[in-house]
Amino acid sequence: MTYNSTFLNILNERGFIHQCSDFDSLDKKLSEGIQSAYIGYDPTGPSLHVGHLYTIMILHWFQKSGHKPISLMGGGTALIPDPTLKDKTRPLLTPENINDNIESIKTVFEKFITYDDSETGAIMVNNYDWLSRLDYIEFLRDVGMHFTVNRMLTFDSVKTRLDRELPMTFIEFNYMILQGYDFTELHRRYGTILQMGGSDQWGNIINGVELGRKKDRAHLFGLTAPLLTTASGAKMGKTEGGAVWLNADLTSPYDYYQYWRNVEDVDTVKMLKIFTTLPMDEITKLEALEGADINEAKKILAFEATKLCHGEQAAHDAAQTAAKVFEQGSVGDDLPNITIDASRLDDGISILDLFIECGLAESKGEVKRLIKGGGAKLNDIAITDQNANASKSDLTTEGHIKLSAGKKKHALVKI
Repeated sequence: MTYNSTFLNILNERGFIHQCSDFDSLDKKLSEGIQSAYIGYDPTGPSLHVGHLYTIMILHWFQKSGHKPISLMGGGTALIPDPTLKDKTRPLLTPENINDNIESIKTVFEKFITYDDSETGAIMVNNYDWLSRLDYIEFLRDVGMHFTVNRMLTFDSVKTRLDRELPMTFIEFNYMILQGYDFTELHRRYGTILQMGGSDQWGNIINGVELGRKKDRAHLFGLTAPLLTTASGAKMGKTEGGAVWLNADLTSPYDYYQYWRNVEDVDTVKMLKIFTTLPMDEITKLEALEGADINEAKKILAFEATKLCHGEQAAHDAAQTAAKVFEQGSVGDDLPNITIDASRLDDGISILDLFIECGLAESKGEVKRLIKGGGAKLNDIAITDQNANASKSDLTTEGHIKLSAGKKKHALVKI
């Protein structure tokens, strides 16, 4: 399908579109001049992860299409748990925790969208600024009256908890009302006409669209992207070691590069469209690669994705390290590493403990399984004894010990 607006055409060809409250009217509105749109993020941790990057890229393309993106930080809604599809209620955070998280997360957004005072300059706002000033009785009268419990009970996030007979607190139930109110507030303050997000947010987005119509007679829009999973059904941004974070202090540029380098072959083109800014004609050429040549496309994906998040130099360093480790059989400067006191090697350090310290395994049982399967190596030599120790005699001429868990995970122990 072809649209009149640049933004919808970009989203369509790159695979970002799932649902829209009114395609024709939104397309027309986006063709009439600069508009503002937002996506909300809950600052429940010090960093966002690859799963969040999916929607950050939507804001990136919105700005590139000549519009004004708004990154809404849920500093107010993060004070209460949200009714997610998870079984457990989210733990409560303090205002201090939340503000620290927002400051940390800001550094990530600046890599993908430009914040300035121009007409299309992005802005970051915090819903605590208006939610903290609400009078509860007035809010119930003016906003709560527009939401029916009947409708709220139909949302997947609520139905899942109730179907499993899991508790849902009153403040969690209020969450969707507050989130709907955010859209009204942003429309009043900035003229925002569009809320975007993942498909799991459709119900909350429509709440905001309808509230704006009922309260202000505003014609607002909702647009969602499809649920993004890998070909094997795994959730994007998750690995055996946990989330793939966007902050370098939580996931190193090398590990970030390796995450993209190791995507499944069938996912490569989809990830190139979504997580890089490569022109579509270049991606089309890469799509034609087959067999072992797909690895070249995966290298390009890893480089381009890492360049966007961590800069071109970090991407070059990660690519060079990966080439040394996997293609030349040597050690790259950017390989994950730990430094230990040399005296610890005098009596020997348990291989099981060392693998855990390096982050190559989470438990001794996991290391034992690696050894049994032949996947644990010390200086590229398979470890066969579960009771083995690493000592100074294992140090290479460069002064390190290389540990490997399978073919793709490596780390250095330095003194």
